[in-house]
Amino acid sequence: MKTGRKGLTQAEVERMWEVRALGLSDAGVARRLGLPVKGVSRYLAMCGGIRPRRVRCRAAGCLSLAEREEISRGIARRDSARAIGRLLGRSHTTISREIARSGGRQRYRAHFADEEAWERTRRPKPLKLERCGVLRELVVSLLECDHSPEQIAGHLARTYPDNEQMRVSHETIYRALFVQSRGTLRRELTHHLRSRRGRRLPRGASESGHGRGQIKDKVMISERPAEVADRAVPGHWEGDLLMGTRTSAIATLVERQTRYVQLVALPDGFKAEPVRRALVASVQTLPEQLRRSLTWDQGLEMAQHKQFTIDTGVQIYFCDPQSPWQRGSNENTNGLLRQYFPKRRSLKDITQAQLDEVAALLNGRPRKTLGFMTPAETLAEVLDQADPDR
Repeated sequence: MKTGRKGLTQAEVERMWEVRALGLSDAGVARRLGLPVKGVSRYLAMCGGIRPRRVRCRAAGCLSLAEREEISRGIARRDSARAIGRLLGRSHTTISREIARSGGRQRYRAHFADEEAWERTRRPKPLKLERCGVLRELVVSLLECDHSPEQIAGHLARTYPDNEQMRVSHETIYRALFVQSRGTLRRELTHHLRSRRGRRLPRGASESGHGRGQIKDKVMISERPAEVADRAVPGHWEGDLLMGTRTSAIATLVERQTRYVQLVALPDGFKAEPVRRALVASVQTLPEQLRRSLTWDQGLEMAQHKQFTIDTGVQIYFCDPQSPWQRGSNENTNGLLRQYFPKRRSLKDITQAQLDEVAALLNGRPRKTLGFMTPAETLAEVLDQADPDR
């Protein structure tokens, strides 16, 4: 049976969503199922990356077409509703209501009665944003101010605590943006999202393109000392790669207590060897009291972590898979850096001097989490406390 969606069968569509839930890209899904990549991408774009509701099916207790044909024959024989009911094992009131709903004994036809019953089972439920124009316009205006759906939902809940009609969940906003078949919100509004993404990615999908794999002798974040988690001691860092095009990246380091940023150029690429050399050179410029630990995700660029620890004395702890919140400060910083290094831009020719300029801008921004001090001021204060004679 065709779904009407670019030639994919219903079975292929169901299997596609199952495979996509593993975190595979469009190309990965297509390879796994033996389908054209363009067809998979086209279908997922149409759905906004959100799985549609499952195909409607008839409830088990409803009259079937075969039963309606028996009702039609019973009417032709002039049987009573009770007699037809006994024949079908149904209540006579069910038979009576079925006949009355479908034009009475004179006009009852099994085929038309079955089609009408199928239409009556539809439960069209427009989204709240479709029903409430005032709410929709408010959401649009906030999106145009670059507010995220989560920020909009929180703002509305705080502003209209007693008016359920003026509140909406962030998931509803995302669905209205991504599922364009609904036509509730214009697709152009997705450009105001921080990611500028036009559809939902599968859980665990990697936008960066650099692989994940088995790293030997990892020390997991669960073994990290408590002093790292509570940010009480300086010198514990979070790190990751900020990806440009497929062949380019820069390394980002954020000190957990002060949010101080160091950016590291990777002119030789982001395989394990050049990443280790670049990070060692960067970390060795830090004062001794700022070299304690580094928390990283499970990217293969950190495969030489043991040699890095030997070279710098800095222990590396690895996050759990698909747990970016375990490097929350670094994730936030990488988001801020997209202002200077947009996605799909090559970072290969970015010099260390340029990165130092951007890092200085970030380190000079007042941060709410620091009581509106800057990371540079906070770091200087921390170093002064550690070394009064400095």
